[in-house]
Amino acid sequence: MPKVKFDILESTCVPLPFENVDTDQIIPARFLSATSRQGFGDNLFRDWRYTKTGDKINDFVLNKTIYNGKVLVAGKNFGSGSSREHAVWAIFDYGFRAVVSSFFADIFMNNALNNGLLPIVISENLLKKLHDMVQSDPATKVKIDLEKQTFTILYTGDSVKFAINPYKKECLLKGLDDIDFLLSMKDLIISYENTKSLLK
Repeated sequence: MPKVKFDILESTCVPLPFENVDTDQIIPARFLSATSRQGFGDNLFRDWRYTKTGDKINDFVLNKTIYNGKVLVAGKNFGSGSSREHAVWAIFDYGFRAVVSSFFADIFMNNALNNGLLPIVISENLLKKLHDMVQSDPATKVKIDLEKQTFTILYTGDSVKFAINPYKKECLLKGLDDIDFLLSMKDLIISYENTKSLLK
C-alpha cells in the first residue's frame, strides 16, 4: 500500500446511500487471490458496477461521470461481514482517501486505519443532509482536517469533530504503517534497552 500522508483534504464526494454494505459487496470473494494490493480498485463494487457479461451498469454511482472525488459518503453500517482487508485495499486503490458513515463495522474501521484510509463517523442527521446535498449538487465539497479532527461541509459551514485513535492519527499524519512507526522509534528503543542493561 502506498505511504500517503493525510493532513487536510478538500474534495467533492461520491454518494453511496445504501445501509449494511458488507465486504463481499465491496470486493467479491472471487477477486481475493491476487498477490499484489494494486489493482483491487478495478473490482471495487464489481457486481454493482458491471453486469455478468462485463457491461457497465450506468445507473450505479461509480459509473456516473457527474460524481468524483476522494471521499466516499456511505450509508449506515458500512464494512460489515467478513474481516477481509482487501475491501479497504479496493477502496484505497480506487482513489478514495476517506469514507464517511454514521457507523462502521469495527474490523473494517481498524483495517482502514491500518491502510491509510480515514473512516469518519458523523451523525445520521448530518449524513442524510450530506447525501441530499451531494446528490442534488455533485460539486458539493467537504474539508477534512485530521490534525484538528474536524469534518466540514464547505457550502453550509456545518462542521463536526470526529474521533480517532491518537496513535492511528499520528501514523496517518506521518504516512506510516505499524512497522514504519516502530522503525521511526528505533533510536529510542535502543537507548531504552541500553539503559536497562546498565541497571542490571
